[in-house]
Amino acid sequence: MMKRNQPGFTLIEIAIVLVIIGLLLGGVLKGQELINSAKVKNLAGDFKNVPVFIYGYQDKYKALPGDDASVATHVTGGTVCAPAAVNLCAPGNGIIDGAWNATSIASESFVFWQHVRLAGFAAGPTDTTAANYLPQNAVGGALGVTNAANTAITGLTGSYIICSDAIAGKFAKQLDTILDDGNTATGSMMVTAAGTTTRGMPIPTASIVDDTPYLVCMGV
Repeated sequence: MMKRNQPGFTLIEIAIVLVIIGLLLGGVLKGQELINSAKVKNLAGDFKNVPVFIYGYQDKYKALPGDDASVATHVTGGTVCAPAAVNLCAPGNGIIDGAWNATSIASESFVFWQHVRLAGFAAGPTDTTAANYLPQNAVGGALGVTNAANTAITGLTGSYIICSDAIAGKFAKQLDTILDDGNTATGSMMVTAAGTTTRGMPIPTASIVDDTPYLVCMGV
């Protein structure tokens, strides 16, 4: 019994397959690039929006959100931080006291989010006991605000310090290029180790690892 020869692929057919594979890979890479670009845009939006919340509230009520001792008369259901404590809660002193990642009403930086939400400047839960009360950035990291005395990064100054955590190094570098001087260890935006609460050391751009998460803070 004679064996029948199996026809192979022609060079044209192989070329067509390779072109299709190339197009698919190109589409996947382009799609990932668009996703990453959207994340950076959203992360940058946080740093731009928080000052708007602060200045909008201050202009409307002549007080700082979080530090507003008369919040209950300004917005229904507003909570004043309590109990009063040095560097955490001193309503009416003109400073947003407390660590950027505070987790209780003992810090002004925690009730800050309730104040700006009740005032209509930001979206999110106004119940301070809600599981999703604290905001997250586009990559699922914590987002917060504090003052220069409680800055999360040594050398970073400003009336207000905005911090966003768990940001991949490649995004951190892009953010600094977009919003500051392109050097993650200088200027109004700096980068330090993820999860840092206060006084972390700034990390220069050359030492940033693309896929490692970092804390990014900006002074305004």
